[in-house]
Amino acid sequence: MLSVRKRDGRIEPFDPAKVRAGLQRALADRPVAPASVDRVVAWIEAQVAESGPQLDSDTIGRLVLDQLKQLDESAYLRFASVYKDFEGAKDFEREMAQLGDRS
Repeated sequence: MLSVRKRDGRIEPFDPAKVRAGLQRALADRPVAPASVDRVVAWIEAQVAESGPQLDSDTIGRLVLDQLKQLDESAYLRFASVYKDFEGAKDFEREMAQLGDRS
C-alpha cells in the first residue's frame, strides 16, 4: 500500500481522489479538459508508485505544481499560493517572474 507522510508527521494512505480534488480546485473556471486532469492524476499516481511505499506530501505537491505549470499557469499560481503559503503580492510577483524565466 502506498502511503503519504504529511507535514505534521502523520502517515495516511495515498488517495488519488485528494490529488484530483486539489487539481480541480486550482483549475476551477479554467479551460482545461477533464481528460487532462485524468492524465495528470494518473501520471502522479504512477510517480508515487515508482517512488516506493511512502512519499512525503511535499514531494506530491511539487509533482502537482510541475504538471499545473505545463497545463495552466493561472491554476499553477492558485495551487502555488496555497502550497507555498503565499503571504502577499510579493510572493505572487516572485512566482510569476519565475514562470516568465522559463520561456
